[in-house]
Amino acid sequence: MARTTSDIVIDAPAAQIMDVIADFESYPVWATGVKVADVLVPGAGGRAEQVHFVLDAAPIRDEYVLGYTWEGDRSVSWTLAKPGAMLTSTDGAYVLDPLGAEQTRVTYQLAVDVSIPLLGMLKRKAEKVIIDAALKGLKKRVEGL
Repeated sequence: MARTTSDIVIDAPAAQIMDVIADFESYPVWATGVKVADVLVPGAGGRAEQVHFVLDAAPIRDEYVLGYTWEGDRSVSWTLAKPGAMLTSTDGAYVLDPLGAEQTRVTYQLAVDVSIPLLGMLKRKAEKVIIDAALKGLKKRVEGL
């Protein structure tokens, strides 16, 4: 599955950014469309292995479970552990690349499949909108803490 990718520079060290990414309970505060993010399977160091999401980002309203794989403060990737009604497949990652002590480039990679047919161009556009909103929300949250 081909991924759509974008990145942003955040004025914070990678560890601080990864702490915000791992704080799923706070997602409804800053992550666009996320109404619920419940950790189902806690993992080592407070980094969840499985999380249940309720998403309401028109036109997509769905519930699903993502499974996470953490690589220290370098990256986190996820796949769909339990599909929703609309979301049939997802494969994504945040990759953090320190640019110094107080700056980090965050790259978001995402590929999704939904139960309704979408032309490839529309699907990539939707992925890009999701990615850009997530990166802007993450930057605002991290730099605002």
